Amino acid sequence: MTTKGKKAAEIDARRALAERVAKVAGAKAKGFLSKPHRLEAAEKSSSQDLVSIADKATEAYLRRAILKHFPHDGIVGEEATATEGTSGYVWVIDPIDGTMAFLVGQPNWSVSIAVMHRSEPVIGVIYAPALRELYVGQTERGAWLNGQPLVINRNWTIRSTTIGYGGTERADPLEVGAFVTRLYQEGGVLFRVGSGALMLAYVAANRLAGYYDPILYCWDCLAGVALIREAGGLAEFAGDLTKPGPIWAGNQTVFADLKRLSSNRLQA
Repeated sequence: MTTKGKKAAEIDARRALAERVAKVAGAKAKGFLSKPHRLEAAEKSSSQDLVSIADKATEAYLRRAILKHFPHDGIVGEEATATEGTSGYVWVIDPIDGTMAFLVGQPNWSVSIAVMHRSEPVIGVIYAPALRELYVGQTERGAWLNGQPLVINRNWTIRSTTIGYGGTERADPLEVGAFVTRLYQEGGVLFRVGSGALMLAYVAANRLAGYYDPILYCWDCLAGVALIREAGGLAEFAGDLTKPGPIWAGNQTVFADLKRLSSNRLQA
C-alpha cells in the first residue's frame, strides 16, 4: 500500500469510529435527561458556562472508546486533561456542546468530534441527538448530513439568510455591539443557538449563510471547520488546541464580509 493509501485507510477507520461513538455518546447524554435530578450542573467560568455529570460521563466514554481502538492517538477534550499521542492523530472532543441548551430542554445541543492530523482537521463529526442529525466531513471525501451530500451555496451573501453568531459572556461588549450594528446596517440578521458546533454544521447545510464567534475553543469548532471545508466553504479558526480564538465561516463572499465586519469596534 502506498503512503497516501495508508493515510487514507487510517482516516477512514477513524471516521467510522467517530460516527459510531458520536451516536452512542449522544444516546448516553440524552439518557440523563430522563432523570434531571442526576445532572448536578455546576458553574465553570460563569453562570452561563456550565458542566454537568452528563458532560463528564459522556466525555469519559468517548475517551475510553477512542483509546481502545487507537491507543496511540492524542485526545483533547473540554472536561478532562489532554493526553498526548505518538501516532500523529489527535481527537478533539466536546461531549455536549451547548450544555445550557441541554440542561433547559432545548434540542439544539450536539456531540462534536474532530480528528486532527499534523495540525489540520481531517475529520469532523457533529451529532445532534434530539434532532437525529449526523453531520460528517472527511478530507478529500466531502461532507454529508444523514448520508446526503452537502455543498455550500456559493452565491449567498450576508443578506441571503441569517448569520450564526456565537458570542457569549466572554466576548467584549463593545466588539459585540460593533459587529451586530454593522451587520444590521448591511442588511444581515443574527441567528443564535447554544451550540457553536451545530451552527457551523448549519452553515455546511445551507441553513445559515455564515458564522462568526469572537472567542471559541477548539473542541467547539474544529469538527465544524472540517465539515465546512469539505462542503466547499471557508472556515478559519484563529485559536489552537491550547487557547481559544475567533472563527469565521461561510462561502467566499460571506467569509470575507464577516472578517471585515468583525474587524471594527465601536467606541465607548
